[in-house]
Amino acid sequence: MKADLIVGIQWGDEGKGKIVDRLAKEYDMVCRSQGGHNAGHTIWVDGVKFALHLIPSGVLNPQAINVVGNGVVLSPESIIKEMVQFEGLEGRLYISDKAHLNLPYHALIDQAKERLKGDKAIGTTGKGIGPAYSDKINRTGFRVGELLNPAKLCASIIEYFEQNRAIFDIYEIPTPTESELLAELESYKAKLAPFITDTTQMVWNALDADKRILLEGAQGTMLDIDHGTYPYVTSSATVSAGACTGLGINPKDIGKVIGIVKAYCTRVGNGPFPSEDLGEAGKRLGKQGHEFGTTTGRARRCGWFDAVATRYASRLNGCDELALMKLDVLDGFDEVKVCIAYELDGKEIDYLPSNLEDVTPIYKTFKGWDNSVGARTFDELPASAQDYVKIIEEISKTKVGIISTSPERDDTIIL
Repeated sequence: MKADLIVGIQWGDEGKGKIVDRLAKEYDMVCRSQGGHNAGHTIWVDGVKFALHLIPSGVLNPQAINVVGNGVVLSPESIIKEMVQFEGLEGRLYISDKAHLNLPYHALIDQAKERLKGDKAIGTTGKGIGPAYSDKINRTGFRVGELLNPAKLCASIIEYFEQNRAIFDIYEIPTPTESELLAELESYKAKLAPFITDTTQMVWNALDADKRILLEGAQGTMLDIDHGTYPYVTSSATVSAGACTGLGINPKDIGKVIGIVKAYCTRVGNGPFPSEDLGEAGKRLGKQGHEFGTTTGRARRCGWFDAVATRYASRLNGCDELALMKLDVLDGFDEVKVCIAYELDGKEIDYLPSNLEDVTPIYKTFKGWDNSVGARTFDELPASAQDYVKIIEEISKTKVGIISTSPERDDTIIL
């Protein structure tokens, strides 16, 4: 049995949580492959809101096993707070012993670096994700499995601080006392030890046993460390290939790939955003779409659907189909726009260049619609909304297989 994959196609915040939650009832295992608690998946069930940051979105399916893979950088403090929302997680939640720790000092480094950059700041969430991944790549990080021996880990962290004293002084980050640090690490072990295991073997065994597995990432393709709008990106591989390294599986283990896109575009933080609308339409999209970050609460930048970026991301990820989210947010617009190409140096291009700073969007305008909210079959959608879906399929060269028409789990069209 192969593992199916959910991947974000835009700049994150596409609504992956709802789709994973909606599909999770059909799977035995849901696995998170990368990112940290800078990610936020919002799920609404019967009017109740669940905000997830590290726990996989399959947690609301009582039959599903949830795995936090080795590619994640894990904040013990954050996941412990998140676990309080749920009962009976033992036997249903597992954390890779090879995942790297994102400790409080990582967030302090993150925030200090952003301050020092001033108006050139990337616009990170300040949650320590970049510094945690930097330590991993520099081979100076600490892994989740090390929490099982708090005294040894404590000594290693103190040594790390001493070796990097000059840097910590510049950032004005004090060295923790040994007693305080040890108490902190012991509290983490007490709460997390039952969940720490070799998840690579666990996933392999599930694949060999023909269990149905769903993989989910965090952020979106346009924030990928290699293929996104660098340097305004996250610090991990957000594309489908990243799921392989982030969970210890090989490309042949991947089955169906579903790309998640909004019916418009949003972005949090700094960096190029070709189809951003700085006028009334953008403000209206933000208001109707409740576009505020699940993790940060920051208002998201809003704009029209970018078909060029979608086509690029769909090919990059090998998408079999798209899940089109928040179609209902476009209700009431007299007309909607789609970015079908870019202008660069006076020439029209239909591809995504390495640098998006200097491109100008080329739009095609389509008739708007009303009353798509809550539709559960394609025929219930207004004719113009149906046409819009078909246009997105045509321009992106990818079939739309799922349409979401409200935050509620059941307001979903499966094609």
